[in-house]
Amino acid sequence: MSTQVAVILSVLLFPGGLFALTLGLALKGVDRRVAARLQGRVGPPLTQPFIDLVKLAFKRTMVPTTACEPVFLGAPLVGVVSMLAAAALVPISGLYTPEPILGNLLVVLYLLVIPGIVLMVAGSSSSSPYGAIGFSREMVLMLAYEGPIVLVAAAVALRVGMAEGHVATFSLVEIVAYQRTHSIFLLDPVMWPALGAFCLFFPANLGIVPFDIPEAETEVLEGPVLEYSGPALGLFKVMSALKAVVVLGLGIALFAPLGLSGAPALLGWLAEIAVLMVLGVTAVRLSAGRMRIDQAFSFFFKWPLLLSAASVAAIALV
Repeated sequence: MSTQVAVILSVLLFPGGLFALTLGLALKGVDRRVAARLQGRVGPPLTQPFIDLVKLAFKRTMVPTTACEPVFLGAPLVGVVSMLAAAALVPISGLYTPEPILGNLLVVLYLLVIPGIVLMVAGSSSSSPYGAIGFSREMVLMLAYEGPIVLVAAAVALRVGMAEGHVATFSLVEIVAYQRTHSIFLLDPVMWPALGAFCLFFPANLGIVPFDIPEAETEVLEGPVLEYSGPALGLFKVMSALKAVVVLGLGIALFAPLGLSGAPALLGWLAEIAVLMVLGVTAVRLSAGRMRIDQAFSFFFKWPLLLSAASVAAIALV
């Protein structure tokens, strides 16, 4: 199989595309069902996110008369494409290795910025005052959490690179291979501060409580996506589902790739994804209240930034 065909299949089918979307929507269903049970409710069926997406596909997309229509309709499409590409970049230990032409850890970090930018562009193009507020909140939140994740990536890259006689390596394939040969970073005390910083990063990147400030229903009525409906809103749901798979899969690749192969590797990876979803998303949003934007900004410039910087310093001194 040629490299071009392999890249297309990885973006459109597995591990991106259809597979990532199905998994992402299933994780949303698990999140809602588990949350309902923990609150003493029956909750929606596990297939509810799929049903919602189908319903949106058959509804009409309403564009505000004062909105910039090309930007308004194009923004969610850009977000979906970026997450399809990102999903194909994240390796699955023992099962899937991305083609080198797709890029490395730095490219994944660049692509993870795009959904936030898309939300800001969508909010500003809608001409809604709530969208403008959501734009400003999303921008402040991104400035807060992007610093720690860059340092987390640097810590992992330095740990692998220095162990192999290099300065740093940003290849996710090499990072996973190193942990399969030696030991996962989840068990490495030097990497625990970086792991803690990542655990604080991904709820904010996924936009869940307490970091759902740009889309707070009780304050800004969904903020940037308030004016969206129909298939355009459905694309935002698709982008969110894909991003959940990318962020959780990235965390596994960086800190806990399993030493399995074939079907057991896929089952183990899916189990890790499910555990991360329940513990890192469902449990967090049920146990925390929403922060103000200034509280979130201060929080990320204290704990995640300090933790990730401490991990980089520890690696440099070891």
